[in-house]
Parts: sequence; structure tokens; C-alpha cells
Amino acid sequence: MINLAEEIISGRRINREDDLSVFLKCDLGDLCKGADMIREHFIGNKVDLCSIINGRSGRCPEDCKYCAQSAHYKTNCEVYDFISEEEIMKACKIHEEEGVDRFSIVTSGRSLTGEEFEKALHAYKRMNEECKGIKLCASMGFLTAEQLKQLHDAGVTSYHHNIETSKRFFPSICTTHTYEQKLETLKMIKEEGMDVCSGGIIGMGETWEDRLDMALSLAEAGADSIPINALMPIKGTPLENREPLTEDEIIRTIAFFRYINPTANIRLAAGRALLENDGEKAFESGASATITGNMLTTVARANIKSDKEMLKRLNRL
Repeated sequence: MINLAEEIISGRRINREDDLSVFLKCDLGDLCKGADMIREHFIGNKVDLCSIINGRSGRCPEDCKYCAQSAHYKTNCEVYDFISEEEIMKACKIHEEEGVDRFSIVTSGRSLTGEEFEKALHAYKRMNEECKGIKLCASMGFLTAEQLKQLHDAGVTSYHHNIETSKRFFPSICTTHTYEQKLETLKMIKEEGMDVCSGGIIGMGETWEDRLDMALSLAEAGADSIPINALMPIKGTPLENREPLTEDEIIRTIAFFRYINPTANIRLAAGRALLENDGEKAFESGASATITGNMLTTVARANIKSDKEMLKRLNRL
């Protein structure tokens, strides 16, 4: 694995013609060591910190089986319309002051449209004017090319849209939209000139081959940031009884994602509570970024202060 890491640093890229089983059979320690070499070469030591605010919650018409915000399931999810601009500005300024690198409004639903989209657009224009020390991202579902351009013009530099899993497994997780629609959205983001932030969730019942396929699909789509979520089963959803993944399973996934996507930010997202010390080992196994703060839409233990203390100890600030 060390030799393969050196080949990737020298320019080799993993594709669908390669024997991917090596990532599943190799020694985990060697895999992680090689992944960390690749991360250090292409990304450096600075861990990219992003924070989110849930701009609209609940009543989503999509039937994603992992999601507490889907209207198809009975959960304890909060339900509210698009929040006030002042609440957004306050959160953005707090995270800017605390040294977070980027900030995103995340909204439930298939897409953000009409008056609510106009409110988001105005909030982004204000953040772009008043918060010069933080980059702006967005996650608002299936937007049009015109909407993406409007966000870009308002100061948004990265758009988040997860593909969730492999093409094979996707219909087992969602039936109200398609994998192809996801990939088309990523294409529009790239064409607009924004960074693509796209990843998925592991631990939903997919195979290891599905995880490898997702990593390859994201490489083919040119993902710049890849959030990896470990499923936190939510009561009331169809996946509520899934057994949580082990730390080794999560770490192996993160490590081979780094081999397949050497120049992307591999970002820890939901499920960090399943990792010892909030994912300290992951940052030595290829991870180069994380969501931080107290505004994740699912359970999290880490906050900005604890993350910065850990990263300082690892010399990754």
C-alpha cells in the first residue's frame, strides 16, 4: 500500500479497471499510513473546517430512508420554514470569529424555490459583504443552472449535493429521485465554476463494493470535497435498526477514499460519535477536513473548541 501511495503521489490514478479488492484485503495500518502520505502531499496539514446552519427543517417530500426530515416517516424532527436572515448572519459571524473556514446554509426538501430562495440569496449577499474571513457554501437540493449562477454571483464558492451511495444501491435508499439526477446536478455545479462538495453515507446496508463504487463515481465527477457520513440510525426511519459501523470499518473507508480521490478534501461528517476521540485516528488516515460546530442535523459530540484542541495536538490547525 505504501508503494501504491507513492505511485499516486507520482501521478497514478485509480480507475474501474484496477483490482480494487486490494483496499479490502490489505493491512489497515499500512492502508492508513499510505493514505496519510497522499493527504500530506496533495492537501497539506491544515484541516479544513466547515460549519452549517439548518435553514429549513422537515416536511421533505423525498423518501430517503436514512433521513429524519422526510415527511414519509414519523420522527422527532423539528419542523420550521426558512429562518430569519439575522439568525443566519449571527451564526456566520460567530463561526468566522472562531476561525472556521467555510459556512453553509442547508435546507430540507427537494429544492429551495420562490420567496425562500430569494431570502437565502439575500442572506448570502450580505454574508459575502460582511464576513470576508469565511468562505460560503450552500446545500439546497436540486437547483437549476440559473439558481446556481445566482448563488455563485452572491458569493457562494462551493455547492453540496451528496450522491449518497453507489448507483447499484441507490434505489434501495431513495425512490423519489434518481442517481442520474444527482450526477447531473454535480455536472451543473462544475459547469458553473463552483467547487463540488459531494459524498454519501456508509452503514446503510450497502456492500464494500458499493463504497468503492461511490468513491470512483465521485472521482469521475471531479468532487473537490467529499463528506463521509457514518449512519446514525434514527428512530422512525426505515434504517432505525441498522447496526452502527465499527471504527475500523469507517477508517478503512476513509483511507481508500483518499487513494481514489487524492486531491479532494475527505471530510468527516455525521457519525463522528462512533469514532474514538471524535475521529482523531481518521485525521491520520487520509481525512483532511471536517464539519464542526453545534449545528449538525444529527447527533454529534464534537464542537469547534474541542476540534481545535485536538487538531492543535495533531499539528493540523
